[in-house]
Parts: sequence; C-alpha cells; structure tokens
Amino acid sequence: MMGSIWDFGIREELVEVENRIRESIRSDEPLLTEIASYVIEGGGKRLRPTVALLAFKAAGGKDPTQMIDLAAAFELIHSATLIHDDINDGGSMRRGRVAAYRKYGVQNALVTGDFLYVKGFAIGGKFSAPIVDLTATVSAALAEGEIRQKKRSGDVKLAREEYLDIIKRKTALPISASAQVGAMLAGADSEIVSDMADYGYGLGMAFQIVDDVLDVTGDPKTLGKPVGTDVREANVTLLAIYALNNGSSVKREELIRIIRRKRKEEEHVRRAMEIIRDSGAVEKALKDAESFAKHAKDSLRHLPADSKYRGEMSKLADFVLKRDF
Repeated sequence: MMGSIWDFGIREELVEVENRIRESIRSDEPLLTEIASYVIEGGGKRLRPTVALLAFKAAGGKDPTQMIDLAAAFELIHSATLIHDDINDGGSMRRGRVAAYRKYGVQNALVTGDFLYVKGFAIGGKFSAPIVDLTATVSAALAEGEIRQKKRSGDVKLAREEYLDIIKRKTALPISASAQVGAMLAGADSEIVSDMADYGYGLGMAFQIVDDVLDVTGDPKTLGKPVGTDVREANVTLLAIYALNNGSSVKREELIRIIRRKRKEEEHVRRAMEIIRDSGAVEKALKDAESFAKHAKDSLRHLPADSKYRGEMSKLADFVLKRDF
C-alpha cells in the first residue's frame, strides 16, 4: 500500500478507506473475492481518495465517515477501469504484478471489473443526486477518453489539444470530481467547490503528463511495470507529439516508422524512446506538467492561508511533479 511518503496528514482516514474497500469486495463466490482482492492488494497510489479527503478537510469538513465511504467508491470504480484498461491494451503487468486478466483469464477479469463497478456505485448511489450524477458523468467521460485514445492509436498527426482532451477525460476529470465531491460533502460554498474542481483538474493533468514522461525515463523496478508501453501500443502522447514536431526531420521519419509498425521488437521501442529523449520532448512536457500543477496550487487561493490542509494539497501538487513511481 502507500509508503510513508504518501500521507499528507490523512493516514488514518486512508486506512479506513482501505478497510471499506475490503469490506465491499466480499462475495459469496470465492473466486470473485479472490480476483477483486488481488486487484485491490496491488495497492496503487490511492490518489483519488487522497484528493477527496484533503478537499473535504480543507473545505472545513469535520466527520469524515461519509467521505471515507465515497472515497472507497471512487477507488472501486477506478480499480474496475484498470482491469478493463489492461485487457483493452494487452498490458502484462500492473503495479509490479501480473495483470489480473493474465492471471485469472479474460472472462473472469471482465466479470470482476463489472463487480467492482457495481460495488462502487452501490456505495456512491446512496448520496445526493448531484454527487451521483457527477460520478456517472465522469465515468462516461473516462470511457469516451479510452475510445478516443484507441481511435487515434498510431496517429502521428494527433494535435496537442486532442491529446490534452483525452487525458482530461481519462485522468483529470475523475480526480477533479474527487476534489469537488470532497468540498460538497464538507458543505462548502459554490466558490470553494469550483476551486476544488479546478485543483483536481490541474493535479490530474500534471499527474498524467508525468506518468507519460516516466514511461520514457522511469525505472521499471520503481514503476512496477515496463517502460516504453506507449510506444509499444502506438499511443501518441505529449512527448511523441513534441518529438515529432521539434526533432530533426530524419529522426522524425524514423520515429513515425516505429510508431506505425504493427509488430515492434524491443530494439524498436528502445530506439523510439531514445529519439524522444534526445528531442527535448521530456523537458517540454515537464514544463506543461509544472504549469498544470501551478494551476492546481493557484486554485487553493480562497482557502485560509494558515490552513493545514491547504498546505498538504499544495505539497501533493509538488509531489506529483517529483515522483518517480
């Protein structure tokens, strides 16, 4: 689970979220419980619960019981999407372990993903209509982002704006919703709710761009998954877009050939990553991530300057930029 570095003043609440998740995945069918537990025990960063709880606390929330339930619901839904993403992408590893569909079979994994979705909405459905509607809208946007990414696979003409729209749907909007709901449950006014939504958006965009950077520069052991996945799957990320537009014409043509290859050997993947790194794309993408993180931190301006949780939310934005996992 989270190491000591992933705390931000809400460790006890995150433990409660973890307990709530484990309670929720118990089933009369032992195999379903086993697969769901396998996915949940993969740990992960629990970013959505962290953001939701911090927003709740920063917006003046006192009793976190309902927020813990809703944070667990967000994580259950997120875990379901990861199972389906791995099947969709053909990913072999998830957080340092064999992907669930490879271990248990596609059919069993698909059913488990559906099970986690249902369990998540069973919790979330008990809340007010605006919260349920927001959760449903964001879940639909996530599915739309996944389809858009697949449709544009291998498209070397993908524009920066289109890439940003895809990651907004897949990553930023769910994190934004987590922060927004945290403020709503705290009873905050509309200005603070809007600010928290902006914070989650900026944080989510920064998080995903850094994720894409780590796929080119990261250590597989630290990441818990192979690097070069985007190249293998022909996902044109911000780094590829910058490399295709800023690199030399010769290297650009070579990168295009590699991206478009149906079957890529490891030497092709390594070469594409080398071209991307040499083009200056990593540094340029990180500048974008810094800009989004700044947007997140600027969105905290209406919170009291001496607020402990405003400070923790600001630290989280900095941490997202510096992380190596």
